[in-house]
Amino acid sequence: MPKQEKIVETIPIGPLGIIALESNKTLGNKVNDYLVYWRELRESEHKGTIAFTGYQRDSYLINACCPRFGTGEAKGQIKETVRGYDLYILVDVTNYSLTYTVRGHANHMSPDDHYQDIKRIIASVGGKARRITVIMPYLYEGRQHRRSSRESLDCALALQELTNMGVESIITFDAHDPRVQNAIPLKSLETIQPTYQFIKAILKNVPDIKMDSDHMMVISPDEGGMGRAVYFANVLGLDMGMFYKRRDYTKIINGRNPIVAHEFLGPDIEGKDIMIIDDMISSGESMLDVATELKRRKANRIFVVCTFGLFTGGLDKFDEAFEQGIIYRLLTTNLTYQIPELLTKPYYINVDMSKYIALIIDTLNHDNSISGLLNPVERINNVLERYNQVKSK
Repeated sequence: MPKQEKIVETIPIGPLGIIALESNKTLGNKVNDYLVYWRELRESEHKGTIAFTGYQRDSYLINACCPRFGTGEAKGQIKETVRGYDLYILVDVTNYSLTYTVRGHANHMSPDDHYQDIKRIIASVGGKARRITVIMPYLYEGRQHRRSSRESLDCALALQELTNMGVESIITFDAHDPRVQNAIPLKSLETIQPTYQFIKAILKNVPDIKMDSDHMMVISPDEGGMGRAVYFANVLGLDMGMFYKRRDYTKIINGRNPIVAHEFLGPDIEGKDIMIIDDMISSGESMLDVATELKRRKANRIFVVCTFGLFTGGLDKFDEAFEQGIIYRLLTTNLTYQIPELLTKPYYINVDMSKYIALIIDTLNHDNSISGLLNPVERINNVLERYNQVKSK
């Protein structure tokens, strides 16, 4: 039985509603389009019953906003009913392109501003929704997930605050450290890896790629991303290596110890295509340092694969690295804000996650398990077979 028909065998937990905050409007619209299309095509003898009231609609987007006063203060507004709804709130806390005015001065919205807007919208719901799920692709304060000295635990506090406000589940992608879910042991925090989408995007955009251990290798740029690289290497049957960052612990620059050198651990990489796997590109300096080191060791083409492309230092360094032949392709998802200039780069491959998010929402709305969606091994094997890629043993 097809997956879509299996979903209809269960009753929706409530009418579906999607609140895409201004920071994530583009992705929210794409997700909504998929859901509208699927549910228009879906046939079931149960759709005329009261349990499926409002199941097929022209749009599942809820009209909501967070207007601001001249002082910079704000409020959340929901302009239509959400009573009994199964609500999904989408937010991109890294979208710096949005601004608001404080006494005539323009301020760019920070992650703190976006996080406050989530709370404002939840407060506007007023407890009337059947269930609230927050979809936050880049986990707010995800890099401040543990305490190593006398410092704040921002990510853990944020998760506790959201669940205390009535959020039933939080869905994120490629969390910096998934163990932060221990902060909310009685609630759900799902961290999803876009492994399948990355592999599919490379196969689709690079026709001459050969994903086998004779021609390709997976590299982790640091010890923190080892688990991610090991998974990639195992599902593709490739060898892997890693770099570790040698730091100067006598100094602190911009809140961290500066990197002295990148040391490589792994087999010979000469002549092989390389996938450098990480969760995010911040300034991009360490990623390009790793790519340069790999080129010095006579690597062939280098694919930089990261879930979140933040590019806090701009794109000039990546342009230069591409022109010098250091990187061949750069892949990031549309889970965070993408500047228009990035989408025009000849080396950039955009990995669209909207269909995957729509499928997760559709499955959860029917109160079905998403464990099959979180484990993409079968889909990866299918796409490798479709593109005539022989997986190494």
